[in-house]
Amino acid sequence: MAWIATTHGNVYYTNDKGFNWEVVKTPINSEKTTQGIFSVDFYDENLGVVFGGDYTDPQINNGNKAVTTDGGKNWKLIADGKLPNFRSCVQFVPNSKGKSLVAIGFEGIAYSHDTGETWNQLSDESFYTLRFMNDTIAYAAGKDRIAKLIFR
Repeated sequence: MAWIATTHGNVYYTNDKGFNWEVVKTPINSEKTTQGIFSVDFYDENLGVVFGGDYTDPQINNGNKAVTTDGGKNWKLIADGKLPNFRSCVQFVPNSKGKSLVAIGFEGIAYSHDTGETWNQLSDESFYTLRFMNDTIAYAAGKDRIAKLIFR
């Protein structure tokens, strides 16, 4: 299975290694060319999350994050109108049973312990991307910086 997200608010899905694709429209705002989905991650074959917003107006925090529990066929907005605002990367924390998420961007680092329903701002430091090495260590990268993040 594979998923590709677009700034048009769509998720492309394949379950046959790319021979056939299905396009699903998400509720992520995508009216302007600077809006849409900028990151997608799946915990397993059913539970996934998309994140984005408008990078030219990063304070907007509605219509910028959604979750699926059916493999990407249907999406619902989460924490709509609440923290966090624009983020360029979202990742499930490994071995968290799909409960823990980290969203990162030039507006900082945010963490959720309930599959994205509520979030806490961990840092205002600017980063662009994040990858977990295991369930407690992740590496974040941004302009002229790399950071090791430890989650306990």
